[in-house]
Amino acid sequence: MAVHSNLPRRARTGAVVAAVAASTLALAACGGEDTASGSGESEDASYGEISVQYSWIKNEEFAGEFYAYENGYYDEAGFDEVVGISGPDTGVAKLLSGSVEVALSDAASIGAAIAEQDAPLKIIGATFQKNPFTILSLADGADISSPEDLVGKTIGVQDSNSSVFAALLQANGIDEGDVTVVPVDFDPTPLMNEEVDGFMAYLTNEALTVELAGYDVTNLAYAENGVPYVAETFSVTDQYLEENPDLLKAFLTAEIKGWTDVFTESSEDTVALVEKYYNEAAASSEDGLEAAFGALDPTKTQMGLEAEKELISTPETEENGLFTISDELQQETVDSLAAAGWDVSVDDLFDTTLIDEIYAEQPELVDYLP
Repeated sequence: MAVHSNLPRRARTGAVVAAVAASTLALAACGGEDTASGSGESEDASYGEISVQYSWIKNEEFAGEFYAYENGYYDEAGFDEVVGISGPDTGVAKLLSGSVEVALSDAASIGAAIAEQDAPLKIIGATFQKNPFTILSLADGADISSPEDLVGKTIGVQDSNSSVFAALLQANGIDEGDVTVVPVDFDPTPLMNEEVDGFMAYLTNEALTVELAGYDVTNLAYAENGVPYVAETFSVTDQYLEENPDLLKAFLTAEIKGWTDVFTESSEDTVALVEKYYNEAAASSEDGLEAAFGALDPTKTQMGLEAEKELISTPETEENGLFTISDELQQETVDSLAAAGWDVSVDDLFDTTLIDEIYAEQPELVDYLP
């Protein structure tokens, strides 16, 4: 089966400013009614319908959401319908306009919107404890295994990721003039053709594409080299958070259960589930973007799931539960954003009150590993 790259993947960091500027800051308090008692128990609640913006197409990146649908966790939580909307989209503009209630976004996009536009947004939990950015190189080529190896190299960087790449250099004391940056898109062919020494990629995507094409690869993961920030974040407006805490707790509880299934069910079953939801989206006139990518490669899907688990599960989540963000990681995240030129405080960016309450009320949810 042909291996394909995900092409122009999520112009998150650069496009966010224009998206925010184009949107209004009028917040629509739409979504379901908050009728639960605040105890975290949602059996008698009725939250109606909410919309969730996905950051990318409906592939393995949203396996936990697919389990929440498949196993009825959204229904149990009190939702008549949870509408998952295919990306690519940071969700920032849609959150601010009120056209979605929740966005699966990332700290860079949300942080940039807060820093540059004073956008009233909050991250209330994070699926990825580690961001998926990497500098990808060929093991028998430049073999960039440490930040120091970047010096004197030519690195392909997408325009939308230039600020985050600059943060990697700054965090490691590397002068920008010591690295040659050339613009690329998200197709890693320039790396495979040795037109560049390194390529800014995703551990869950282009790194796998190149590996499946038969190359031995080396990854310089941002999260392990001075730029640790959370990604695939549950993001909402300040107003929606204030007005709908019980609804959001019910939603997050369903999400925790769905992502727990990703860790406890067989990889074969999960790949089959991802293919089901991907194919349904590909056949839909509303979510037609998936059709442009053709059939999923089950081998890459399974590899993507395993790569995601490495970003999701850490000693801290094993102790505290999925989606939790420690005080230390919150500070590391804002420090990483500051290196990229976005100055926000922890309180500006995060509010983990609800996720902490969920685990205080339902401690059994902490145990997500088989």
